[in-house]
Amino acid sequence: MEHLKEWIEQVLNDNGCSLYELEWLKEEVTPILRVSIEKKGGSVDLDTCTQCSDAISAMLDEKDWNDNEYLLEVCSPGAERELKNYDQIKAQENGYVFVKLKNPKQGVDQVFGDLVHVEPEVITLSYKVKGRPKKITIEMDNIQLIKTAVKL
Repeated sequence: MEHLKEWIEQVLNDNGCSLYELEWLKEEVTPILRVSIEKKGGSVDLDTCTQCSDAISAMLDEKDWNDNEYLLEVCSPGAERELKNYDQIKAQENGYVFVKLKNPKQGVDQVFGDLVHVEPEVITLSYKVKGRPKKITIEMDNIQLIKTAVKL
Protein backbone atom coordinates (compact mmCIF):
# COMPACT_ATOMS: atom_id res chain seq x y z
CA MET A 1 0.00 0.00 0.00
CA GLU A 2 3.07 2.24 0.16
CA HIS A 3 2.79 3.47 -3.45
CA LEU A 4 -1.01 3.40 -3.69
CA LYS A 5 -1.50 7.11 -2.97
CA GLU A 6 1.13 8.14 -5.54
CA TRP A 7 -0.38 5.88 -8.20
CA ILE A 8 -3.89 7.21 -7.60
CA GLU A 9 -2.73 10.84 -7.54
CA GLN A 10 -1.06 10.34 -10.94
CA VAL A 11 -4.21 8.80 -12.47
CA LEU A 12 -6.37 11.61 -11.06
CA ASN A 13 -3.95 14.26 -12.32
CA ASP A 14 -4.08 12.68 -15.79
CA ASN A 15 -7.90 13.03 -15.61
CA GLY A 16 -7.96 16.68 -14.50
CA CYS A 17 -8.66 15.90 -10.83
CA SER A 18 -6.84 15.79 -7.52
CA LEU A 19 -7.03 13.58 -4.46
CA TYR A 20 -8.97 14.98 -1.51
CA GLU A 21 -8.81 11.89 0.72
CA LEU A 22 -7.90 8.22 0.46
CA GLU A 23 -9.47 5.78 2.91
CA TRP A 24 -9.03 2.02 3.26
CA LEU A 25 -12.11 0.77 5.15
CA LYS A 26 -11.03 -2.73 6.19
CA GLU A 27 -13.77 -3.22 8.80
CA GLU A 28 -16.49 -3.56 6.16
CA VAL A 29 -17.74 -7.03 5.12
CA THR A 30 -16.08 -6.38 1.77
CA PRO A 31 -13.28 -3.84 2.32
CA ILE A 32 -13.70 -0.49 0.55
CA LEU A 33 -11.01 1.64 -1.04
CA ARG A 34 -12.66 5.08 -0.96
CA VAL A 35 -11.13 7.77 -3.15
CA SER A 36 -12.57 11.26 -2.63
CA ILE A 37 -11.69 13.54 -5.53
CA GLU A 38 -11.81 17.21 -6.47
CA LYS A 39 -11.85 18.57 -10.00
CA LYS A 40 -9.46 21.33 -10.92
CA GLY A 41 -11.52 24.42 -11.70
CA GLY A 42 -14.92 22.77 -11.45
CA SER A 43 -17.34 20.57 -9.60
CA VAL A 44 -17.22 16.80 -9.44
CA ASP A 45 -20.15 15.15 -11.21
CA LEU A 46 -21.14 11.53 -11.80
CA ASP A 47 -19.36 11.41 -15.17
CA THR A 48 -16.11 12.61 -13.57
CA CYS A 49 -16.39 9.98 -10.81
CA THR A 50 -17.07 7.24 -13.38
CA GLN A 51 -14.16 8.32 -15.58
CA CYS A 52 -11.75 8.40 -12.63
CA SER A 53 -13.09 5.13 -11.21
CA ASP A 54 -12.52 3.35 -14.53
CA ALA A 55 -9.00 4.76 -14.82
CA ILE A 56 -8.07 3.90 -11.21
CA SER A 57 -9.55 0.41 -11.54
CA ALA A 58 -7.55 -0.28 -14.72
CA MET A 59 -4.34 0.97 -13.09
CA LEU A 60 -4.90 -1.14 -9.94
CA ASP A 61 -5.58 -4.24 -12.06
CA GLU A 62 -2.44 -3.60 -14.09
CA LYS A 63 -0.31 -3.21 -10.97
CA ASP A 64 -1.97 -6.27 -9.37
CA TRP A 65 -2.29 -4.18 -6.21
CA ASN A 66 -4.41 -6.47 -4.03
CA ASP A 67 -5.13 -10.20 -4.20
CA ASN A 68 -8.18 -9.96 -1.93
CA GLU A 69 -11.69 -8.85 -2.83
CA TYR A 70 -12.48 -5.15 -2.24
CA LEU A 71 -14.75 -2.43 -3.59
CA LEU A 72 -13.48 0.75 -5.21
CA GLU A 73 -15.56 3.84 -4.43
CA VAL A 74 -14.73 7.11 -6.17
CA CYS A 75 -16.74 10.07 -4.90
CA SER A 76 -16.90 13.80 -4.29
CA PRO A 77 -16.01 14.99 -0.79
CA GLY A 78 -19.19 17.12 -0.87
CA ALA A 79 -19.97 20.82 -1.07
CA GLU A 80 -19.32 21.41 2.63
CA ARG A 81 -16.20 19.48 3.52
CA GLU A 82 -13.59 19.78 6.21
CA LEU A 83 -10.28 21.23 5.12
CA LYS A 84 -7.70 18.96 6.74
CA ASN A 85 -4.34 20.46 5.82
CA TYR A 86 -2.62 23.61 4.63
CA ASP A 87 -2.80 22.66 0.94
CA GLN A 88 -6.58 22.14 1.13
CA ILE A 89 -7.00 25.46 2.96
CA LYS A 90 -4.76 27.28 0.46
CA ALA A 91 -6.76 25.80 -2.43
CA GLN A 92 -9.89 27.47 -0.98
CA GLU A 93 -8.35 30.96 -0.96
CA ASN A 94 -11.02 33.38 -2.26
CA GLY A 95 -13.69 30.81 -1.43
CA TYR A 96 -16.42 30.87 1.20
CA VAL A 97 -15.68 28.95 4.43
CA PHE A 98 -16.86 28.29 7.97
CA VAL A 99 -14.28 28.51 10.78
CA LYS A 100 -14.76 27.44 14.39
CA LEU A 101 -12.11 28.78 16.77
CA LYS A 102 -10.61 27.05 19.80
CA ASN A 103 -10.39 30.37 21.63
CA PRO A 104 -12.64 33.33 20.75
CA LYS A 105 -11.01 36.29 19.04
CA GLN A 106 -12.50 39.78 18.62
CA GLY A 107 -15.66 38.40 20.29
CA VAL A 108 -15.99 35.71 17.61
CA ASP A 109 -15.92 31.96 18.26
CA GLN A 110 -17.16 30.92 14.80
CA VAL A 111 -17.51 32.76 11.52
CA PHE A 112 -18.69 32.31 7.92
CA GLY A 113 -16.71 34.40 5.47
CA ASP A 114 -14.57 34.77 2.38
CA LEU A 115 -11.07 33.37 2.80
CA VAL A 116 -9.13 36.35 1.47
CA HIS A 117 -5.58 35.34 2.42
CA VAL A 118 -3.79 32.16 3.51
CA GLU A 119 -0.29 31.89 4.96
CA PRO A 120 1.29 28.91 6.74
CA GLU A 121 0.67 30.48 10.17
CA VAL A 122 -2.52 32.55 9.68
CA ILE A 123 -5.64 32.99 7.57
CA THR A 124 -7.61 36.18 6.95
CA LEU A 125 -11.38 36.19 6.53
CA SER A 126 -13.69 38.92 5.29
CA TYR A 127 -17.22 38.71 6.71
CA LYS A 128 -20.21 40.89 7.51
CA VAL A 129 -21.97 41.75 10.75
CA LYS A 130 -25.32 43.46 10.26
CA GLY A 131 -24.27 44.38 6.72
CA ARG A 132 -21.00 45.99 7.79
CA PRO A 133 -17.77 44.50 6.38
CA LYS A 134 -15.26 43.11 8.90
CA LYS A 135 -11.93 41.30 8.67
CA ILE A 136 -10.35 38.86 11.06
CA THR A 137 -6.94 37.20 11.06
CA ILE A 138 -6.89 33.80 12.74
CA GLU A 139 -3.81 31.82 13.72
CA MET A 140 -3.78 28.28 12.28
CA ASP A 141 -3.28 26.78 15.74
CA ASN A 142 -6.49 28.50 16.93
CA ILE A 143 -8.63 26.76 14.30
CA GLN A 144 -10.74 23.95 15.73
CA LEU A 145 -12.54 23.34 12.41
CA ILE A 146 -12.46 24.87 8.95
CA LYS A 147 -14.67 23.70 6.11
CA THR A 148 -16.00 24.89 2.81
CA ALA A 149 -19.45 26.43 3.01
CA VAL A 150 -22.28 27.26 0.68
CA LYS A 151 -23.15 30.95 0.56
CA LEU A 152 -26.90 31.46 0.89
